[in-house]
Amino acid sequence: MSEIRARKPGMMLLIGMAITVAFVASWGATLGAQSHGLDFWWELALLVVIMLLGHWIEMCSLAQTSSALDSLAALLPDEAERVDGDQVTKVAPADLRMGDVVIVRPGGRIPADGEVVDGGADVEESMITGESKPVRREAGDHVVAGTVATGNALRVRISAVGEDTALAGIQRLVAEVQSSSSRAQRLADKAAGWLFWFALGAAAVTLVAWLLLGTPEQAWIRVITVLVIACPHALGLAIPLVVSIATERAAKGRVLVKDRMALEQMRTVDAVLFDKTGTLTAGRPALTGVTAVAGTGEDEVLALAAGAESDSEHPLARAIVDAAAHCGLDVPRATDFSASTAVGVRATVDGRSVAVGGPALLAERGLDPLPATREWSDSGATVLHVVVDDEIAGALALADEVRPESREAVDALHGLGVHVVMITGDAEPVARAVADELGIDQVFAQVRPEHKSEKVAEIQRQGRTVAMVGDGVNDAPALAQADVGIAEEPALVQH
Repeated sequence: MSEIRARKPGMMLLIGMAITVAFVASWGATLGAQSHGLDFWWELALLVVIMLLGHWIEMCSLAQTSSALDSLAALLPDEAERVDGDQVTKVAPADLRMGDVVIVRPGGRIPADGEVVDGGADVEESMITGESKPVRREAGDHVVAGTVATGNALRVRISAVGEDTALAGIQRLVAEVQSSSSRAQRLADKAAGWLFWFALGAAAVTLVAWLLLGTPEQAWIRVITVLVIACPHALGLAIPLVVSIATERAAKGRVLVKDRMALEQMRTVDAVLFDKTGTLTAGRPALTGVTAVAGTGEDEVLALAAGAESDSEHPLARAIVDAAAHCGLDVPRATDFSASTAVGVRATVDGRSVAVGGPALLAERGLDPLPATREWSDSGATVLHVVVDDEIAGALALADEVRPESREAVDALHGLGVHVVMITGDAEPVARAVADELGIDQVFAQVRPEHKSEKVAEIQRQGRTVAMVGDGVNDAPALAQADVGIAEEPALVQH
């Protein structure tokens, strides 16, 4: 019916016409109203079964795939803590209104876009913006729905709800691009329309020819036969079977295919865009360097830092503790732990006062950073100094670690003559450092999610067929815009 209302006949209309003609002819023959004896009941039943079986197989294969829109919706918390006077009430994010103040506790997700009115915390925004490092948000700063506050609690005044949030905007972009048809799809629909008119034309020619050469009964028998055999029933089963087999074999390789046309188009791809955070990199901070002053060993610096950070839940602290454990170091126990927002942590470790922090810690104590850390800072790494008894003992570099398999993938693509591009919301120095390490051809840095699709379109306007590889959440609009979108974890090949 949709093809009739749109006045764009396709395969479904042709199949529907064949089923209707076969039913009417068989009904007439059964009732004796027609003498041609064209009894198609068995053929009609088989045709219906084939079409239903084909649709069932196709739906089963599609049911194995995940949805980017569902992933985006999952970023919102189930409940929000709204401040009502002196009380805190738990409500659904959908019940929040402009001007409401909500409490976001450490590790909790922000339920709606708003402005911080009290408190300060590092906010994990990688799922929305692609920024690999937590971003400091304090009173007066804007925060986005779906991001995670770490370390401290925040009070946020809601400034946008529902369809007005940044997350909803990304969802709209994904829905709009996914609902639009590709050039190949439009060509396939047009071909199906031509087949419909060709079948009608062939039936009309058959009717006229047999009215001139034979009897009206012979003419109607052949017209009915033409319309029934013109039904592309084989396609109704063959295409879903091909889809099912292809998706099943791909699934064994941990690749879920959402759009078969995208899989076919992969052979023409000549440019691949990679998101950085969570795709080329691990998406979490890792220790990448340790330096120590004369008279102090690097292992000692790392062990003291891990001891001081052991009671902290900050992502950088976890990276330091994990690195010490990976190196098999004996981490001493710490007492008198305290954390200072935007400064660092302090604790007593083995009877010594140990502090770990960034530039604010050094400024507070009148100390200068170690010269060896300048190169780390220039490459975009986070530098933390370890201060023992008011003297710098060493420094640590932490950065979003590059996956080992990323180098293999980029080298393999270069071997195929594919242009490799990296697109990220991260800062330019961080992006350049990763690109130089992997040998990537082109870099787009500091690109927000809603603008990533524009960069994909820019590459497409150069005449390239583009595949976009991302995490399926903050990269969802770009994945949908690309000729082929590949969303990780699990890999999902889609248009």
